[in-house]
Amino acid sequence: MKILVLGSGAREHAIILALRAEQAEHEIFVSPGNAGIAQDATPVSVDPLDGAAVTSFANEHAINLVVVGPEAPLVAGVADALRAHGVPVFGPGKAAAQLEGSKAFAKRVMDAAGVPTGRAVRASTVADVEAAFDQLGAPYVVKADGLAAGKGVIVTSDRAAALAHAEHFLPAGPVLVEEFLTGPEVSLFFLSDGDTVRALSPAQDFKRALDGDEGPNTGGMGAYSPLPWLAEQFGSEQAFVEEVTRDVALPVIRQLDAEGTPFIGLLYAGLILTPAGVRVIEFNARFGDPETQVVLPRLVTPLSELLFAAASGTLEDQPEPVFRDDVAITVVLASEGYPEAPQTGRPIEGLADAAAVEGVHVAHAATASPDAPGGSLVASGGRVLSVVALASDFRTARERAYDAIGRIRLDGSHHRSDIAARVAE
Repeated sequence: MKILVLGSGAREHAIILALRAEQAEHEIFVSPGNAGIAQDATPVSVDPLDGAAVTSFANEHAINLVVVGPEAPLVAGVADALRAHGVPVFGPGKAAAQLEGSKAFAKRVMDAAGVPTGRAVRASTVADVEAAFDQLGAPYVVKADGLAAGKGVIVTSDRAAALAHAEHFLPAGPVLVEEFLTGPEVSLFFLSDGDTVRALSPAQDFKRALDGDEGPNTGGMGAYSPLPWLAEQFGSEQAFVEEVTRDVALPVIRQLDAEGTPFIGLLYAGLILTPAGVRVIEFNARFGDPETQVVLPRLVTPLSELLFAAASGTLEDQPEPVFRDDVAITVVLASEGYPEAPQTGRPIEGLADAAAVEGVHVAHAATASPDAPGGSLVASGGRVLSVVALASDFRTARERAYDAIGRIRLDGSHHRSDIAARVAE
């Protein structure tokens, strides 16, 4: 199968590695990719945000499937352009992608579908924000309505800080002030062909930059899967998945279909387990990062078959995905200064040593080739690498991941040391 993957991060590398792990001989292209991804797929010069250019490339090279990794091409309507020309694409069209592109749109759909979520107030002015703070109380939760690269949310008891966050985003449009919900968070991915859904295995990520969930919010500093502690509340992980499929995923997919905007692609449900039950925090319209890095390595069912079935409307013919019993964790290595002002251009050493650790592989998030031939790869962004470890238990997986990350040298870099520590205990 000829496959084109759009995107440049560790999520896209994880998708490509899962495709490479299949018995089938796929020909995989990526745009734009990064230096690490280029070792596993062929980079091509196509603007991922230009639907016409992507469609032209797909037709010229007889691409069988396009997989859209990040949210920006989806909100730009790239999937619509591909479908209009008969190219199978895994990713929702522009209208359905508003589930991620607009928090207000997502809340409206959830309300119409009867999906459990927290209360929210749409605020267009500072006065509206102040009134919403008075209504919902502290801690204050403020979200930018549109895409903000994972940095549009603040949760704080500091009213002044919450108001400053809202004021920063208000010039670009309304913000949402939401009810604060408490409890453990879970990420659950659903494949959808617009009608049928198939759930993947739950994961949990770590959003704060520092150990103990301290420091600023980031795009994610690590993750693990599966979540054995779900059995304490739901009897089993499978029972949890079935409940969320019934009460969240299917109602949303059916609501969007009824509105004439079928959702074809990956529905990412960000969930919180409150004392009152499961609630949706937010939806994303694509695979999450870094959760993808721990979910896909455990997948036994060929990923290409699932993605193509979703893209071609035949997901009902696919059985539920099968996962191996091994656990997986990933630890993100970030550049100095991330997330506020990451330093780039610094060389990365020790990648081969890290990958030599049993059960470990490295997904590249932001790496570039050096200026001089034969030199080391360099960091080109904030989150640079995802070190992924698989093992039969979490303690061993943690030992492998931290052994590997300790072999990588990037001046000034940092990572969390507590990823999956509690579950390992």
